Formats: sequence, structure tokens, C-alpha cells
Amino acid sequence: MAIHSGLEDKVVIITGAASGLGRAGALRFAQEGARVAAWDVDENKAKDLKTAIEQAGGKGLFQFVDVSRSESVNKAVDEVVAAWGRVDVLINNAGIVRDSQLVKWKDGQVAAQMADDAFNRVIDVNLRGVFHCTRAVVPEMIRQGGGAIVSTSSVVGLYGNFGQTNYVAAKAGVIGMTKTWARELGKYKIRANVVAPGFIGTEILTSMPPKVLENMVAHTPLGRIGDPKDIAEAYVWLASDAASFVTGAVLSVDGGLVNGT
Repeated sequence: MAIHSGLEDKVVIITGAASGLGRAGALRFAQEGARVAAWDVDENKAKDLKTAIEQAGGKGLFQFVDVSRSESVNKAVDEVVAAWGRVDVLINNAGIVRDSQLVKWKDGQVAAQMADDAFNRVIDVNLRGVFHCTRAVVPEMIRQGGGAIVSTSSVVGLYGNFGQTNYVAAKAGVIGMTKTWARELGKYKIRANVVAPGFIGTEILTSMPPKVLENMVAHTPLGRIGDPKDIAEAYVWLASDAASFVTGAVLSVDGGLVNGT
């Protein structure tokens, strides 16, 4: 049953919705009775996701969208507006990783470097994609008198991380863009905020060796890996009427990880 969040029948776009944090977010918004446009490049999960959204209590629409391509994003926004008439919430959740050291030095020489493609692809999806999606929805939000934008960064965007020059650059950039949008868009009653997850139990994380997971837990004061539902709750709260005076904020959902490192 939906709580009084003000999200019932609101139109929510969530990127990277086919799995992990995005899927958890899509289903959580559906529980609030929202209309959820689920964007992803994984069409194999489209039917299942749309059904799950509707079973959770919302209305679902799946769209194949490559957020790194502005034409793909613009077309998808037009389709959402044609179907449902508005865009109330954008959750910029889509992201990828291509980890490697900037320069790996061994035996007095360069053994490896972060490749241009690894850097560019992460920036294209994780940073440029957030820019594309937000730019596309803002005119609709201005016309309708307001909206909420929630973008996913990471604790590493705040404090850096070994082997993730590209990912950290993108996630730090998301924070900077969001703070700018909070200043620019507030007069239109558009709020822009960031969620910065810590170690969350997605498929990628849970496939890691047990010793690696144990080390992550050891550095997290609450003593556990986060659940995707923890992030979904943050998405919903920041998008809801309960956070109507919150904009330009970075909400760390990390079990105290930063304090524990």
C-alpha cells in the first residue's frame, strides 16, 4: 500500500532500471503507486521488469535507452510525455565500471595504463549520461511547475578510490553538476539531489571473493553490506514531498563507511 509521499500517479524515469539499484528503485516507486518509465540497454529483462512494476502497484513502461547518446535520451523523453503527459521525477541511476590503475609500474617501467576507451566510456555513461537525461527533462519540469532530480554518485566520488580514476571523476562530476542545478533550477521549483552509496549488494559486488566482501564489512561501522532497497528508499525519500525543502544535498547511504575507513 502506498504511503503519503505525494508520489502516487507521478511519472518517474529511472535509468539503468533492469537490475541492481535501478530495479530496486523502480519497484519501490511502483509501491508508491507511481508511473515508472524504466530505461536500460538490456531488453532481455524488459517484459519481466514491466510486469514486476505493475505487480508492485505501479504502471510500467520499458524503453531501450542509451544514456550516452543524447538522441536516444531525447526520443525517450518525448515518448514518456506522449504516453503520460509529464515527467515528475528523474532518477539518474545508470552506471558502469572499467577499473584499472592510471599507471601500473613494475620492474622500472610502465606495465599497464588506463586506456582511453576505459576512461571515455565511463565518462560517457556515468557523467555525460546524467547531463543528457537531466537536460532533456528539465524543460518539461519547468513547463509543469516543478520536479525532482536524483542522481547516483558514490562515496568514492567524495573521497577517491584506488584503480578508479574514470569512475571517481564521473561520480565527483555528478555531485558538482547537481549542486549547480540546485542553484539554477530552484526558481522553477525543481529540486536536484545526490545519493552516494557505499558497498551495496548488487550482482557485481556479491560475485566478489568472500575475503574481499569480509574486508568491506570490516570497514563499514554498521557491519553489513547495503541492500539495493536501502538506496531505493533514499531515491523515494528525496523525490517525495517529505524532502520538499531539500536540494543540492549529497545523501551518503553507506553504513558509516567513510567514518570507518
